[in-house]
Amino acid sequence: MISESQLAQGLKIATEVRLKAHAPYSKFKVGAAIKLKNKDQWVGGCNCENSSYGGTVCAERIAVFSSLSQYGSTDFEALVLVTDTPTGDVPCAFCLQVLSEFVGPDFPVVCANLEGIKHRFTFKDLLPVTFDKANLP
Repeated sequence: MISESQLAQGLKIATEVRLKAHAPYSKFKVGAAIKLKNKDQWVGGCNCENSSYGGTVCAERIAVFSSLSQYGSTDFEALVLVTDTPTGDVPCAFCLQVLSEFVGPDFPVVCANLEGIKHRFTFKDLLPVTFDKANLP
């Protein structure tokens, strides 16, 4: 179980990395931080838009991919997502599907805005049924 002090650290990182977002089209900056399991380490990610739109990558996926490239780790403990909206936002379905490769149903997803944490979900609350990778050839 993730502690409140650990969540505060993740919130700080997600809030700071949000400022680095490349969002010239939507102006919608997003920051994410994902905690490596059994380590006192969070990996941040910010959204990066592209004029082709299809090339845009969300903050959550960048945090996951950065963790893999920097630490070889995809064993995660929690995700914090920060946006500048009144209620905070949840990850999009694309990000949830990517997360489903790496997290279990009880994985904590914490949604915040610039004022602080607004919602706490488990992964299964947000994506109760995932694509079953066992069906792949």
